[in-house]
Amino acid sequence: MIKLYGISNCETVKKARAWLDAKHVRYEFVDFKKAPPSAAQVKQWVDVLGVDSVVNRRGTTWRKLDPAMQARAETKAGAVAVLVEHPSAIKRPVIEAGKDLLIGFDAETYAERLKG
Repeated sequence: MIKLYGISNCETVKKARAWLDAKHVRYEFVDFKKAPPSAAQVKQWVDVLGVDSVVNRRGTTWRKLDPAMQARAETKAGAVAVLVEHPSAIKRPVIEAGKDLLIGFDAETYAERLKG
């Protein structure tokens, strides 16, 4: 089963969900606001995808963090700690599809790697 993690009012998450729905791909949506990811999950995402891919430095949450908190996110361990404390600073959506892990929305990548 595919799990899509994100925030329901995020425009990129909405695009990803619309794409999956249009292609009849079954998935479970997990809202960060209602069920924040665990430290182990965030660590896995950072280990596989890298800090720069997982930390959303363009979002409102990131911009509201003080410079010391932002500086903590430069290392893997620091990024995990910051993202567990502020899950809205995770780039969205995160998709776990078996052993595959995707972040963000790209229709071409989804078409290649996600099966219903």
